[in-house]
Amino acid sequence: MEAKKFLIKQISVFSENRPGRLAAIARALQEEKINILAFSIAEANGFGVVRALVDHPEKAHEKLTRLGFNVAFTDVIAVRMRDVPGGLYEIASILGNANINIEYSYAYSGKDAAVLILRVDNAEAAVTLLQKSGGTLLESSLFH
Repeated sequence: MEAKKFLIKQISVFSENRPGRLAAIARALQEEKINILAFSIAEANGFGVVRALVDHPEKAHEKLTRLGFNVAFTDVIAVRMRDVPGGLYEIASILGNANINIEYSYAYSGKDAAVLILRVDNAEAAVTLLQKSGGTLLESSLFH
């Protein structure tokens, strides 16, 4: 299977870590009728990074950039994992044993399964490896 169809375009928004910044980002996306499918926030030295999967990444990038936010795209992958103790271990050990580094991740749990969003140092190799190991990756089309 072609690995590229599993690469999901995540937006990363860099902003001062102060009250109202997340609300400003969320409002901008709301105004454009952009749905946030998953997100995380990380903080370092007074700045925050909001990483999000949205249904219209190009439109989100354009709107947030126009408002003065520093926005970048990053390719991530989404893998369905068992929503039981050890589900994360299964995915992390497959990648770790193949010397693929997980740079960061975040997850969400749904009714039927959990989904792990991963930024890895070799996405195409990770996709191939996870598929060969019986993993189920979500196609990028599900996020647009």
